Amino acid sequence: MAEQLTIGELASRTGVATSALRYWEELCVLPAPVRVSGQRRYPPSAVGLVGVVLLLRDAGFTLQEVRAFVESRSPAGDGWRELYQRKLTELDQRIAQAQVARTAIAHGLACPHEDIFECANFAGGVAAFLAGSSLEEAHEAIHSH
Repeated sequence: MAEQLTIGELASRTGVATSALRYWEELCVLPAPVRVSGQRRYPPSAVGLVGVVLLLRDAGFTLQEVRAFVESRSPAGDGWRELYQRKLTELDQRIAQAQVARTAIAHGLACPHEDIFECANFAGGVAAFLAGSSLEEAHEAIHSH
């Protein structure tokens, strides 16, 4: 039988807590390992799979998306490309939102008022936001005149 890793050994090799590994197994992010005398035994390839989970998580994927990614693997499958495309679109939207927020905050820092609550532009932006405008629309409205 090939080398098998205990959950503690897998945790040690990957830097992931055993509780997280159990949780990922519960969510089907990691396949259920074989059991020897009631203890989990992972194949050496589990180290790489945990690395994939960590990489995708750091790239912004949720654990549910990671599970879908892992499940999409097949010799003829291209399902992972669709998952990547959806995540790329989502990240582009988040980047655009972050850029709008950054611009609005930078403009707030440039406000000449000692107390931003006394600034007519700030109050106008808050009013526009409360009226249903997005942050971008509210920011544009106060700087368009």
